[in-house]
Amino acid sequence: MQLKQLTAAALMLAPLAASAQPATGTAPATQGVAVREDGLVGRWFAPAGSGPAPVILVLGGSEGGLDSATGIAERLAQEGYGVLALAWFGAEGLPEQLQEIPLEYFETAIGWIADRPRTDDAHIGVFGASKGGEAALLIASRDPRLHAVVAAVPSSVVWPGINRDDYMDIKSSFTADGEPVSYLPYDFSEAFTGIHDLYARSLAFRDDHPEAIIPVERINGPVLLISAQDDALWPSTEMAEQVMARLDAKGFAPTRRHIAYPDAGHIGIFVAGGNGDDSAYSRMGGTPEGNAAARADMWPQVVAFYREALGAAPQD
Repeated sequence: MQLKQLTAAALMLAPLAASAQPATGTAPATQGVAVREDGLVGRWFAPAGSGPAPVILVLGGSEGGLDSATGIAERLAQEGYGVLALAWFGAEGLPEQLQEIPLEYFETAIGWIADRPRTDDAHIGVFGASKGGEAALLIASRDPRLHAVVAAVPSSVVWPGINRDDYMDIKSSFTADGEPVSYLPYDFSEAFTGIHDLYARSLAFRDDHPEAIIPVERINGPVLLISAQDDALWPSTEMAEQVMARLDAKGFAPTRRHIAYPDAGHIGIFVAGGNGDDSAYSRMGGTPEGNAAARADMWPQVVAFYREALGAAPQD
């Protein structure tokens, strides 16, 4: 099998593994309501109190659809925030593949959130994980209406998109104003040894492609990065460190913090579900003990960050 074909096979498995993560959180306080307007596909959790309350946009990763975003959104809704879990591909009415997703789609979602009753449009945050973390940083670098960013196992660059029907079809993950957003190409110069190694090897050429680097210094508010030191999908800790280094070098004024969890994997850091199935969390790196420790620590860190950056949600 040729090198690019081996790479394609690995890229095919990565989103499937990510989508296999257990459901997050405990029973939600509300099921939310389906959103099918303005071209958006999502689930809206209205603020718990009379408001105005801070609001948070939640993005899933390369699995597509709404499932993983909804799990996180439910937990944030329990804290009283207004939350929109947003599908951005892989759902009816949206692009089928994670390729050339218009950034304007996310901007529409931010505007939709700002128009909801009992919401505080001056305090909007975003949460993204994996490819959603890449998207969250990129969107926030373009849209000053976002005032707080949590990016879990994120990227420091825009990577190629993923076409599950044809993995040899390499295009950007995003477009802006109808044009593809520049991305860091994969390095096919060496024998394929695994998906993590492909990303790590390609990342070494990051400085040769400055146009692919996310301009995180333009983000209009605090940033929390969460990474896994034993991430088996891509080098999330290295990329989070690159984001922090750029923020420092560019004189970024708002608060920024990076939490790197040892012995934790790509999906191991996410909030544990009721089944407590540690083996499922370890499919993409980490040990059961390391993943469990990361999960126990992560959620309080996320909630504390949003409370400091956006304010606590009013509770009536």
